[in-house]
Parts: sequence; structure tokens; C-alpha cells
Amino acid sequence: MTSYDGRAVLVVGSGTAGAASARALAKHGARVTVVDQKQTDALTALGDLGARIVVSAGSGDLGLLSGISDVVVSPGVPPYHPLAAAAVAAGIDVYSEPELAWRLRGPDAPAWLALTGTNGKTTTVTMLTAILRAAGHRTGAFGNIGVPLVELPDGLDVLAVELSSFQLHWSSQLAPEAGAILNLADDHLEWHGDFAAYAGAKEAIWRSARAGTGVAVGNADDPRVFAALNRAGGPSPVSFTLGAPSASSFGVADGWLTTPDGQPIIEAARIKPAGTHNVANALAAAALAVAYGVPVEAIRDGLAGYVPEPHRNAYVTTVAGVDYVDDSKATNPHAALASLTAYPRIVWVAGGQLKGVDVDELVRAVADRLAGAVLLGVDREEIATALARHAPALPVVQVARTDDGAMGEVVAAAARLAQPGDTVLLAPAAASKDMFHGYDHRGSAYAAAVRALTGGQGG
Repeated sequence: MTSYDGRAVLVVGSGTAGAASARALAKHGARVTVVDQKQTDALTALGDLGARIVVSAGSGDLGLLSGISDVVVSPGVPPYHPLAAAAVAAGIDVYSEPELAWRLRGPDAPAWLALTGTNGKTTTVTMLTAILRAAGHRTGAFGNIGVPLVELPDGLDVLAVELSSFQLHWSSQLAPEAGAILNLADDHLEWHGDFAAYAGAKEAIWRSARAGTGVAVGNADDPRVFAALNRAGGPSPVSFTLGAPSASSFGVADGWLTTPDGQPIIEAARIKPAGTHNVANALAAAALAVAYGVPVEAIRDGLAGYVPEPHRNAYVTTVAGVDYVDDSKATNPHAALASLTAYPRIVWVAGGQLKGVDVDELVRAVADRLAGAVLLGVDREEIATALARHAPALPVVQVARTDDGAMGEVVAAAARLAQPGDTVLLAPAAASKDMFHGYDHRGSAYAAAVRALTGGQGG
């Protein structure tokens, strides 16, 4: 456990992670300075706790680094942020809230079972939580979901931890007892600079495995992950596949999720939400659970009782023979591909912030199953251009408005394009904050607009 007593620590940002970090540091005796771009209630509360508060509307006052021993950055602070970059150049330790939580662990701290990936993180971490609870463990889902890791409740014996590439980039000691990478695809390239940096950040989840003290788990069906697992996964990596299991791989045999030693876990058809990508997520959760010693019976019970998180391939209702599905959490092309390939004929609702990622390959892969498309958001024209290239005859509607009525217009247009038996699927392949507070707000707006088609009645 690192001692922070008397150390001068700068916290950049006062959002959920930043405020929690500042509180934890103050509790452990640090002299805390918190900087943010505007005055907030959180800053005021931290000032009341004794933190020095700095409001800087610019990109950062480098004078704040004078006398500082550590900088704790909020998740959105990229490597090129002036304060973060200057601190790194000056040899100051810069890290994230999960890394701080790791450094504050005491001798009786709970074990960490952690996972990352481009898509499926929250589904998998909540599946893992359900499994651990079915096994009788005191646990919860933490990290990039829920309560910050520096503010864990007492009495836990194991944690299910979701970690983003941002959090892992700003880590150097964090070494979960078992770590999994679900998949790797282009995402957040504007933050990391390139794919190699993005993937390298994800591989930090295998730090303990590389040291020979933990277990690395990776997706054998993802060439990028499997290559990384063989390179950096330590002496005894474990994989998972939708194909047949092997001596070191969880897989699917005769329609059952199966352990490497051939024990059947649960029928693949019982996995929720639907889709082969969620079978893969369940296999990853099972692999992490087995690494912690959870018996197969508890894995089966946990997965059978699992209740999916909202806005993840969630059925909304059926109207005039057309199913409406909300996968607003599909915020990049890789995630959208997984849900688009789960249905045979789709009216696709897509668009938002593409974050510098190309959608051409996604559109090419799904063009033959599209019955129409309705596009919204700031980067909708990029998707329209790809559709014109790969599906020139496809009816495409663009909705330019961005006010509260936009989603109603989107859903009405989709309903006109759809035929009985089709699925109208919100799988945006893009982030949401050009028009919405977040993916959940976008998904809720979509579901509300769908229900308005039937006067509020479900089906």
C-alpha cells in the first residue's frame, strides 16, 4: 500500500472519478489540489474538505505542477493534454483513478477480476458479477461502471472490474489477478493517436500474467487479441472461442458453453442478450470466474439468472409485425456489426459521432441484410456515403434536426421503410453526445418514440 501522507497530488478534473480520487487522497493525508475548467458543486465540496481549488478555463496552467509528486487524471484526459504531457516530461507520476485504487489496496483487499475490450465490457462484467454472486461471493461491478474503485464498500472479497483503454493507459502498477481482453477494433483513435497505442493500453490488463503471477484471458476468434495473447499473455494464457474447446480454451460443443476440460456449462441458446457476441462475452466471464476457482454449477446459475443491462440489443416492442430493438450502446462500428449480424433483414438507425473511425468496412459487411437506413447526427453523411457505395439502391433517409423531436422523426421514417418481419435496429456505430447526454439518453429517446407509434402500448 502506497503512503500518501504529506504528498502533494494534483487531481485533473472534478467529475465522478476525479472527485472520488480527491476525497480518497485527502482521507490518506495527501495535500490535494484539484483543477477544472469551471466552478462546480463538486469543486466547492472538495474545497470544504481542505483541497486547494483551481479553476482554469484554458488548457492547463503548467505552474500547477510545481512541487507536485503525483498527478491523477480523469478518464477523458488524453496523453496530449498540456498538463499531463508536461508532467510526464518532468518525470512526475501520472495515473488514473483505478491505478490510485490499486496503490491504496491494503493487505486484506479483495481480488480483482478485470476485463477490457472495444465492445461488450459492461455486459461481460455484469455477467461476471452475477456468476460471482451465484457462487456466494461478496462482490460488485466497479471501475468504468458504477462506484469508483477508490470508494469501495466494506466487506467485499472479489471485484468484477471493467477498465477502459483510457484508464489502462494511465496505469503502471495495476495488475489484476486475472484479466481478459474481449476484442480489439479501431476506436478512440483520436485519443490514443493510433491503433497500436490503443491496443497497447488494453494489454496492460495482463500485467500480472506477464509477471507470472496472474491469468491472462483472450479471445481466440479475434486475430488481434489472439496474437497479443500469445505475445504478452504470460506463461499459461487462457482463451475462449465460439468454436470447439481445447486444452487451454473455453468454447462451444454441441450447443453448450464448455470448459477446457470438457465440462458443459450452459446451453448457448439460454445466453442473454441474444447474439453470438454475447455467447463470447459469457465465455470470457466464465474463464475469469474459473481463474478465481468458481465451480461450473455457479457459473451456470449466474448466467441463467443474468438480467441484461439496458440499451444493449434490447427488444422494445413489435408494431405492425416489425420488431424494434435498442442497441444504443453500439457506439462504434465493431459493436454495431455484432448486433447487425444478429438479424436477417434490418432497417438500420445509425449516426452520431464517429470519433475518427471509418465505417466503410462495416457498411460493406452488412449491406446485403439492410432493407433501409435512417441516419442522424453530426457524422451521418459519412455513413450515407458508404451506403451509396455499397448499397446504391437502398432507401436512405437523413434526419437533420437535432432537437427533442429528432428521434420521433427518425422512428417514423424507419416505420415507413420497414415491412412485416423486419427489425428496426438502433445500432448507431457512433457516440451520442452531439445530440444526447449519453448512449442511455439516446436509447431511451428511441424506445419512447417507438412506443409512441402504438400510443404507448407494448407488444
